[in-house]
Amino acid sequence: MTRTISRGWLLAAAALVAGVVAAPLSGAQAQTSQAQAREKVVYLFPAPALLPAFSPFNIARHKGYYAAEGIEVDFQVGRGGADVAKQVGTNNADLGGGIGDTPIVVRANEVPVKAVAILGGRGLIFLTARNDRGIKGPADLKGKKVTVTGLQDTAYYALLGMLATVNLKKSDLEILPAGPAGVTRLVVAGEADAMVGVPEWAYTIEQAVPATTQPSEQYYPSMAQAILASDETIARKPQAIRAFVRATLKAMKEVMDNPKQATADFIAAVPQHKGKEAELEEILGRYARFVYPGQATLGAMDEQRLKTVQDFMLKEGIIQKASPLAELYTNQFVR
Repeated sequence: MTRTISRGWLLAAAALVAGVVAAPLSGAQAQTSQAQAREKVVYLFPAPALLPAFSPFNIARHKGYYAAEGIEVDFQVGRGGADVAKQVGTNNADLGGGIGDTPIVVRANEVPVKAVAILGGRGLIFLTARNDRGIKGPADLKGKKVTVTGLQDTAYYALLGMLATVNLKKSDLEILPAGPAGVTRLVVAGEADAMVGVPEWAYTIEQAVPATTQPSEQYYPSMAQAILASDETIARKPQAIRAFVRATLKAMKEVMDNPKQATADFIAAVPQHKGKEAELEEILGRYARFVYPGQATLGAMDEQRLKTVQDFMLKEGIIQKASPLAELYTNQFVR
Protein backbone atom coordinates (compact mmCIF):
# COMPACT_ATOMS: atom_id res chain seq x y z
CA MET A 1 0.00 0.00 0.00
CA THR A 2 1.33 3.44 -0.88
CA ARG A 3 1.52 5.74 2.12
CA THR A 4 0.77 9.44 1.79
CA ILE A 5 1.80 12.31 4.01
CA SER A 6 -0.75 13.78 6.40
CA ARG A 7 -1.18 17.40 5.38
CA GLY A 8 -2.66 18.47 8.70
CA TRP A 9 0.49 19.77 10.40
CA LEU A 10 1.65 21.49 7.20
CA LEU A 11 -1.68 23.27 6.75
CA ALA A 12 -1.74 24.26 10.40
CA ALA A 13 1.75 25.67 10.08
CA ALA A 14 0.89 27.61 6.95
CA ALA A 15 -2.24 29.07 8.55
CA LEU A 16 -0.43 30.19 11.67
CA VAL A 17 2.52 31.64 9.81
CA ALA A 18 -0.06 33.64 7.87
CA GLY A 19 -1.26 35.09 11.15
CA VAL A 20 -3.88 32.75 12.66
CA VAL A 21 -2.38 32.58 16.13
CA ALA A 22 -4.85 30.55 18.19
CA ALA A 23 -8.32 29.09 18.18
CA PRO A 24 -11.12 31.24 19.67
CA LEU A 25 -11.94 30.95 23.34
CA SER A 26 -14.72 28.55 24.20
CA GLY A 27 -18.00 29.92 25.53
CA ALA A 28 -17.13 28.76 29.05
CA GLN A 29 -13.82 30.59 28.91
CA ALA A 30 -15.44 33.75 27.59
CA GLN A 31 -17.94 33.72 30.43
CA THR A 32 -15.18 33.14 32.97
CA SER A 33 -13.05 35.95 31.57
CA GLN A 34 -15.98 38.34 31.97
CA ALA A 35 -16.39 37.42 35.64
CA GLN A 36 -13.36 39.32 36.88
CA ALA A 37 -10.39 41.32 35.67
CA ARG A 38 -7.27 39.25 35.19
CA GLU A 39 -3.62 40.11 34.79
CA LYS A 40 -2.67 39.95 31.13
CA VAL A 41 0.31 37.83 30.08
CA VAL A 42 1.79 37.72 26.58
CA TYR A 43 3.26 34.32 25.66
CA LEU A 44 5.29 33.87 22.48
CA PHE A 45 5.36 30.43 20.85
CA PRO A 46 8.56 29.53 18.93
CA ALA A 47 6.56 27.73 16.20
CA PRO A 48 2.95 27.39 15.00
CA ALA A 49 0.61 27.36 17.99
CA LEU A 50 -1.55 24.49 16.72
CA LEU A 51 1.28 21.95 16.87
CA PRO A 52 0.87 19.04 19.30
CA ALA A 53 4.11 20.19 20.96
CA PHE A 54 1.98 22.93 22.48
CA SER A 55 -0.91 20.70 23.57
CA PRO A 56 -0.47 21.54 27.31
CA PHE A 57 -0.90 25.25 26.55
CA ASN A 58 -3.94 24.71 24.33
CA ILE A 59 -5.53 22.31 26.80
CA ALA A 60 -4.89 24.66 29.72
CA ARG A 61 -6.41 27.53 27.77
CA HIS A 62 -9.45 25.55 26.65
CA LYS A 63 -10.18 24.08 30.09
CA GLY A 64 -9.90 27.46 31.79
CA TYR A 65 -6.79 26.71 33.84
CA TYR A 66 -5.19 30.10 33.13
CA ALA A 67 -8.42 31.92 33.94
CA ALA A 68 -8.73 29.94 37.17
CA GLU A 69 -5.22 31.13 38.11
CA GLY A 70 -6.26 34.75 37.59
CA ILE A 71 -4.45 35.49 34.33
CA GLU A 72 -5.50 36.21 30.76
CA VAL A 73 -2.97 34.89 28.24
CA ASP A 74 -2.42 36.45 24.83
CA PHE A 75 -0.68 33.77 22.73
CA GLN A 76 1.43 34.95 19.80
CA VAL A 77 3.90 33.24 17.44
CA GLY A 78 7.60 34.03 17.04
CA ARG A 79 10.33 32.78 14.71
CA GLY A 80 12.07 30.01 16.60
CA GLY A 81 13.31 29.60 20.15
CA ALA A 82 16.32 31.90 19.87
CA ASP A 83 14.21 34.72 18.40
CA VAL A 84 11.58 34.20 21.09
CA ALA A 85 14.27 34.45 23.76
CA LYS A 86 15.43 37.77 22.31
CA GLN A 87 11.87 39.11 22.31
CA VAL A 88 11.34 37.96 25.89
CA GLY A 89 14.73 39.35 26.89
CA THR A 90 13.80 42.79 25.55
CA ASN A 91 10.37 42.55 27.24
CA ASN A 92 8.40 42.50 23.99
CA ALA A 93 6.66 39.47 25.53
CA ASP A 94 6.27 38.41 29.15
CA LEU A 95 6.98 34.73 28.54
CA GLY A 96 8.02 32.55 25.63
CA GLY A 97 8.99 29.07 24.57
CA GLY A 98 12.31 27.54 23.66
CA ILE A 99 14.11 24.50 24.98
CA GLY A 100 16.12 24.20 28.14
CA ASP A 101 19.33 24.86 26.20
CA THR A 102 18.11 28.23 24.91
CA PRO A 103 19.22 30.41 27.86
CA ILE A 104 22.75 29.01 27.52
CA VAL A 105 22.99 30.31 23.97
CA VAL A 106 21.30 33.67 24.43
CA ARG A 107 22.81 34.54 27.83
CA ALA A 108 26.22 34.23 26.20
CA ASN A 109 24.99 37.02 23.90
CA GLU A 110 23.79 39.20 26.78
CA VAL A 111 20.08 38.32 26.50
CA PRO A 112 18.84 38.23 30.13
CA VAL A 113 16.41 35.29 30.16
CA LYS A 114 15.95 32.26 32.40
CA ALA A 115 14.05 29.01 32.07
CA VAL A 116 11.24 29.14 34.65
CA ALA A 117 9.89 25.65 33.88
CA ILE A 118 10.97 22.64 31.80
CA LEU A 119 8.22 20.57 30.19
CA GLY A 120 9.77 17.17 30.73
CA GLY A 121 12.93 15.47 31.89
CA ARG A 122 14.07 14.30 28.47
CA GLY A 123 14.88 15.90 25.13
CA LEU A 124 12.32 17.50 22.80
CA ILE A 125 14.35 17.19 19.60
CA PHE A 126 14.59 14.07 17.44
CA LEU A 127 16.59 13.03 14.38
CA THR A 128 14.43 11.45 11.69
CA ALA A 129 16.16 10.01 8.63
CA ARG A 130 14.91 8.31 5.49
CA ASN A 131 15.77 4.61 5.56
CA ASP A 132 17.06 4.74 1.98
CA ARG A 133 19.87 7.19 2.82
CA GLY A 134 22.03 4.95 5.01
CA ILE A 135 21.79 7.12 8.11
CA LYS A 136 22.13 5.20 11.36
CA GLY A 137 23.14 8.16 13.51
CA PRO A 138 24.82 11.61 13.43
CA ALA A 139 28.09 10.21 12.06
CA ASP A 140 26.28 9.31 8.84
CA LEU A 141 25.10 12.88 8.25
CA LYS A 142 28.37 13.86 6.58
CA GLY A 143 27.61 15.06 3.07
CA LYS A 144 23.86 14.81 3.65
CA LYS A 145 21.05 17.37 3.53
CA VAL A 146 19.29 17.91 6.86
CA THR A 147 16.28 20.15 7.45
CA VAL A 148 15.58 22.35 10.47
CA THR A 149 12.91 25.02 10.76
CA GLY A 150 15.49 27.82 10.86
CA LEU A 151 19.00 28.77 11.82
CA GLN A 152 17.67 30.69 14.83
CA ASP A 153 15.65 27.70 16.02
CA THR A 154 16.90 25.77 19.03
CA ALA A 155 16.65 22.48 17.11
CA TYR A 156 19.51 23.83 15.01
CA TYR A 157 21.71 24.06 18.10
CA ALA A 158 20.74 20.52 19.06
CA LEU A 159 21.87 19.40 15.61
CA LEU A 160 25.21 21.16 16.08
CA GLY A 161 25.59 19.40 19.41
CA MET A 162 24.91 16.00 17.87
CA LEU A 163 27.41 16.68 15.10
CA ALA A 164 30.11 17.72 17.55
CA THR A 165 29.85 14.39 19.39
CA VAL A 166 30.99 12.63 16.21
CA ASN A 167 33.60 15.25 15.25
CA LEU A 168 31.53 16.79 12.46
CA LYS A 169 30.99 20.48 11.79
CA LYS A 170 28.08 22.23 10.12
CA SER A 171 30.24 22.65 7.02
CA ASP A 172 30.40 18.85 6.67
CA LEU A 173 26.78 18.71 5.55
CA GLU A 174 24.08 20.93 4.09
CA ILE A 175 21.70 22.27 6.72
CA LEU A 176 18.46 23.52 5.16
CA PRO A 177 16.41 26.14 7.09
CA ALA A 178 13.14 24.98 5.57
CA GLY A 179 10.48 26.63 7.74
CA PRO A 180 7.56 24.89 9.48
CA ALA A 181 6.13 23.41 6.26
CA GLY A 182 9.33 22.59 4.40
CA VAL A 183 11.04 20.84 7.31
CA THR A 184 9.06 17.66 6.61
CA ARG A 185 8.11 18.21 2.97
CA LEU A 186 11.70 18.20 1.70
CA VAL A 187 12.47 14.90 3.44
CA VAL A 188 9.30 13.25 2.16
CA ALA A 189 10.00 14.48 -1.37
CA GLY A 190 13.53 13.08 -1.21
CA GLU A 191 15.09 16.53 -1.54
CA ALA A 192 16.62 16.15 1.94
CA ASP A 193 17.92 13.10 3.74
CA ALA A 194 16.91 13.77 7.33
CA MET A 195 15.22 16.22 9.68
CA VAL A 196 15.91 17.45 13.19
CA GLY A 197 12.71 18.50 14.93
CA VAL A 198 9.82 17.69 17.23
CA PRO A 199 7.90 14.39 17.51
CA GLU A 200 4.93 15.44 15.37
CA TRP A 201 7.18 16.22 12.42
CA ALA A 202 8.97 12.90 12.90
CA TYR A 203 5.58 11.19 12.81
CA THR A 204 4.59 13.02 9.61
CA ILE A 205 7.71 11.79 7.84
CA GLU A 206 7.32 8.23 9.13
CA GLN A 207 3.77 8.05 7.79
CA ALA A 208 4.87 9.13 4.32
CA VAL A 209 8.13 7.23 3.73
CA PRO A 210 10.13 4.50 5.50
CA ALA A 211 12.10 6.42 8.13
CA THR A 212 13.77 5.94 11.50
CA THR A 213 13.57 8.34 14.42
CA GLN A 214 16.10 8.67 17.25
CA PRO A 215 16.09 11.06 20.24
CA SER A 216 18.82 13.67 20.07
CA GLU A 217 19.58 13.05 23.75
CA GLN A 218 20.91 9.63 22.77
CA TYR A 219 23.97 11.54 21.54
CA TYR A 220 23.74 14.99 23.06
CA PRO A 221 21.95 15.91 26.32
CA SER A 222 19.54 18.40 24.81
CA MET A 223 16.54 19.27 26.95
CA ALA A 224 12.78 19.52 26.74
CA GLN A 225 10.66 22.55 25.98
CA ALA A 226 11.17 25.46 28.36
CA ILE A 227 9.07 28.40 29.47
CA LEU A 228 11.31 31.47 29.37
CA ALA A 229 11.10 34.78 31.22
CA SER A 230 13.40 37.78 31.48
CA ASP A 231 15.07 38.82 34.72
CA GLU A 232 12.91 41.95 34.70
CA THR A 233 9.64 40.05 34.25
CA ILE A 234 10.59 37.59 37.01
CA ALA A 235 11.06 40.54 39.36
CA ARG A 236 7.96 42.40 38.15
CA LYS A 237 5.40 39.62 37.61
CA PRO A 238 6.30 36.65 39.83
CA GLN A 239 2.69 35.75 40.66
CA ALA A 240 1.64 35.80 37.01
CA ILE A 241 4.57 33.57 36.07
CA ARG A 242 3.74 31.15 38.87
CA ALA A 243 0.11 31.07 37.74
CA PHE A 244 1.06 30.42 34.10
CA VAL A 245 3.53 27.68 35.01
CA ARG A 246 1.11 25.97 37.39
CA ALA A 247 -1.72 25.92 34.84
CA THR A 248 0.53 24.65 32.04
CA LEU A 249 2.06 21.88 34.16
CA LYS A 250 -1.41 20.79 35.24
CA ALA A 251 -2.34 20.23 31.59
CA MET A 252 1.00 18.55 30.85
CA LYS A 253 0.37 16.07 33.67
CA GLU A 254 -2.97 15.23 32.08
CA VAL A 255 -1.20 14.42 28.79
CA MET A 256 1.25 12.19 30.69
CA ASP A 257 -1.47 10.36 32.57
CA ASN A 258 -4.00 9.86 29.79
CA PRO A 259 -2.94 10.67 26.19
CA LYS A 260 -6.29 9.45 24.86
CA GLN A 261 -8.32 11.88 26.95
CA ALA A 262 -5.74 14.61 26.32
CA THR A 263 -6.22 14.06 22.60
CA ALA A 264 -9.96 14.68 22.96
CA ASP A 265 -9.25 17.82 25.01
CA PHE A 266 -6.67 19.05 22.50
CA ILE A 267 -9.08 18.62 19.58
CA ALA A 268 -11.78 20.42 21.54
CA ALA A 269 -9.28 23.25 22.05
CA VAL A 270 -8.10 23.21 18.43
CA PRO A 271 -11.01 21.98 16.29
CA GLN A 272 -8.91 22.30 13.12
CA HIS A 273 -7.48 18.89 14.10
CA LYS A 274 -10.84 17.12 14.15
CA GLY A 275 -10.65 13.85 12.23
CA LYS A 276 -7.00 13.24 13.17
CA GLU A 277 -7.69 11.55 16.49
CA ALA A 278 -5.59 8.45 15.85
CA GLU A 279 -2.45 10.27 14.79
CA LEU A 280 -2.80 12.85 17.55
CA GLU A 281 -3.14 10.14 20.16
CA GLU A 282 0.05 8.52 18.85
CA ILE A 283 1.91 11.85 18.90
CA LEU A 284 0.76 12.85 22.38
CA GLY A 285 1.63 9.33 23.49
CA ARG A 286 5.18 9.92 22.27
CA TYR A 287 5.38 13.07 24.36
CA ALA A 288 4.05 11.17 27.36
CA ARG A 289 6.60 8.35 26.89
CA PHE A 290 9.70 10.03 25.49
CA VAL A 291 9.69 13.73 26.45
CA TYR A 292 7.73 14.47 29.63
CA PRO A 293 9.01 11.78 32.07
CA GLY A 294 12.14 11.98 34.21
CA GLN A 295 11.55 14.84 36.65
CA ALA A 296 11.43 14.38 40.42
CA THR A 297 9.49 17.66 40.57
CA LEU A 298 7.34 18.36 37.53
CA GLY A 299 8.74 21.33 35.64
CA ALA A 300 12.07 21.52 37.50
CA MET A 301 15.40 22.07 35.77
CA ASP A 302 18.10 19.42 36.23
CA GLU A 303 21.07 21.63 37.05
CA GLN A 304 23.66 18.93 36.36
CA ARG A 305 22.21 18.32 32.90
CA LEU A 306 22.23 22.07 32.27
CA LYS A 307 25.88 22.25 33.33
CA THR A 308 26.80 19.33 31.08
CA VAL A 309 25.16 21.02 28.09
CA GLN A 310 26.82 24.37 28.77
CA ASP A 311 30.25 22.81 29.28
CA PHE A 312 29.80 20.94 26.01
CA MET A 313 28.71 24.05 24.10
CA LEU A 314 31.68 25.99 25.44
CA LYS A 315 34.15 23.23 24.59
CA GLU A 316 32.84 22.94 21.03
CA GLY A 317 32.71 26.69 20.42
CA ILE A 318 28.91 26.89 20.11
CA ILE A 319 29.12 29.59 22.80
CA GLN A 320 32.13 31.75 23.57
CA LYS A 321 31.64 32.09 27.32
CA ALA A 322 29.82 30.28 30.11
CA SER A 323 27.16 31.90 32.29
CA PRO A 324 26.68 31.21 36.01
CA LEU A 325 24.10 28.43 36.23
CA ALA A 326 21.91 30.53 38.52
CA GLU A 327 21.46 33.00 35.67
CA LEU A 328 20.11 30.31 33.33
CA TYR A 329 17.15 28.99 35.29
CA THR A 330 15.05 29.15 38.41
CA ASN A 331 12.92 26.44 40.00
CA GLN A 332 11.10 28.92 42.24
CA PHE A 333 7.90 28.71 40.17
CA VAL A 334 7.55 24.92 40.17
CA ARG A 335 7.80 24.35 43.93
